[in-house]
Amino acid sequence: MFVVENKNVLDTQFCQAMRQLRGIPSGQLCVRLASGGDPTYAFTVKYTGEEVHGTSGSFRHFLSQVARELQGPLLALLMPCPSSALNHNKGRYILRPGNMTFSEEQLLVAFGQLLGITMRADIPLPLDLMSCFWKSLLGLPLDPVTDLQQADCLTYKYLKDLSTASSESELNQILEEHHKTCFVYTTLGAGEVELCTFGKNLSLSWENHEQYVESVKTLRMRELEARDRMEAIKAGLASIIPLTLFHLMSPQDIEMRICGVPETDLEFLKSHTIYHVGLTETDVHVEYFWNALESLSTEELRKFIKFACNQDRIPSTCPCKDGQADAAHVPPYPMKIAPPDCRPGSPDSRFIRVETCMFMLKLPQYSSQEVMTEKLLYAIHCREDPLSG
Repeated sequence: MFVVENKNVLDTQFCQAMRQLRGIPSGQLCVRLASGGDPTYAFTVKYTGEEVHGTSGSFRHFLSQVARELQGPLLALLMPCPSSALNHNKGRYILRPGNMTFSEEQLLVAFGQLLGITMRADIPLPLDLMSCFWKSLLGLPLDPVTDLQQADCLTYKYLKDLSTASSESELNQILEEHHKTCFVYTTLGAGEVELCTFGKNLSLSWENHEQYVESVKTLRMRELEARDRMEAIKAGLASIIPLTLFHLMSPQDIEMRICGVPETDLEFLKSHTIYHVGLTETDVHVEYFWNALESLSTEELRKFIKFACNQDRIPSTCPCKDGQADAAHVPPYPMKIAPPDCRPGSPDSRFIRVETCMFMLKLPQYSSQEVMTEKLLYAIHCREDPLSG
């Protein structure tokens, strides 16, 4: 029986999905990679009270919500990168280290399965994880210089200052500033741990400070690797994707393949857009549309992608031939632009509508660039129902 200590965790979509998928053999989740149309996913997501046509929009929305939960405080599987306290790698996360409970192990196995499922679905999971996560996933050794500097710049600087101290008085000044007197250091979980047997009784000195530096470095590397927790993730991942495939990939390749990139290449998107019912890219209002997209900030462009296909990130590669409409595309490509449904009234009084499962925008023939930009901004900031498509 699976028990989670914090009952609020059970209300997350991640845990709801885990409970419902618990009795299904993992082989049934290993669907073939689909291309184009409304692809087949490992499972169908249906939200109570929602009436949605197709499966793609709700599945993408589920992945988006679960990614937020994973990077939130409730599940507590990930934690903000310690360097983010100084605005270094802000918004990036690492695997939370520490002793693992049985319930946490089950959550981590499910997390690994989710990584495999999203990889097969070819839908980037919008997680922002440090490179040490992907290195550890591959079983690669972490660099005690670069990985420590990226993940925990305060500890890195502290150890560097100790290592480069040229005299005992300089060393003592550094130790005094950091209130360090013995072989004890703070873990990433904010607890204190002895770096050696009876570390609380071993005073720091000029003679043993190099041993202290190596001990702190070893502690942090062990925490960043989080081997026991990573093994649970790999167990879940291996049930969906053969781990032998990962030996052919670099940490950067795996991150790109699973999480994609947060930026959107408008030229790539434009080359993977098709036009319906007589529309062409040279139509004046279509040119207004692309001009409006080019004027958006990076964050606004992310919101547009979420609005248009219920997906936080879209792939930056596609096996199709030059974006041809009849070629095999990576979902959700191609984006489609169509006229609005027939309704009375001036085009300027109408709103941009989308069918998220199809990545289709129904674009009114607005009279000016200003109106197009205004309506587009309203759509991405004020949409009421992300599943309305």
